Amino acid sequence: MERHKIGIIEDERAIADLLEYGLKREGFLTRKAYNGAEGWSMVESFRPDLLLLDWMLPDTSGLEICKKVTAAYNIPIVMITAKSDITDKILGLEFGADDYITKPFDLREVVARIRTILRRIAQANRTGAGAESQDPVIRIKDIVISMNERLVRRKEEWVDLTPKEYDLLLMLVQNRGVIFSRSELLDRVWGYDYAGDTRTVDTHIQRLRKKLGLGDLITTVFSIGYKFEKQVDV
Repeated sequence: MERHKIGIIEDERAIADLLEYGLKREGFLTRKAYNGAEGWSMVESFRPDLLLLDWMLPDTSGLEICKKVTAAYNIPIVMITAKSDITDKILGLEFGADDYITKPFDLREVVARIRTILRRIAQANRTGAGAESQDPVIRIKDIVISMNERLVRRKEEWVDLTPKEYDLLLMLVQNRGVIFSRSELLDRVWGYDYAGDTRTVDTHIQRLRKKLGLGDLITTVFSIGYKFEKQVDV
């Protein structure tokens, strides 16, 4: 059975050591770094399946590392933060994080969230693999979605989407005409045990519309949620 690789970027050595110890006991392969520069090198060499990233680092902001990682790799990120304000947490999600853990945390919760994210990715990949045997590419207007590579191209240029933006787009596109409430999208894309609120969905919808020019196709259904309008693929 393949062992998942977890990267840890955390400047508090006691916390980094605790995470490394606990994750190794759960069967994960781990690498850790104590600042942003070391962390970026670790990501490039280790290529983790998931990254645990501290919000506050001595040499840079964890948000900047989050933005840099999501721009270059399709790696899910869980922010570790002492900030409990929901605005700060939403900011982390907007920078590309998939989830967050607030200090002090229970190691069991960290492991559970990691397994939930990895399980969701595996399920999405299996679903995508089944669809790829028939049609690995979805075309909508001037947009091409490569399900095999989890990449999106618009007007022959690649568009940088975070893992969650891609998952949300695929959910809507594969269910064109279906109206989803914000809570349904939160459950299906982020997972039923996700601790955020529905404003996260609104933020990601706005970013998809802006990045892909889909304001006319991703429509708001008043007092309910969102849907992707039906149209003929071209």
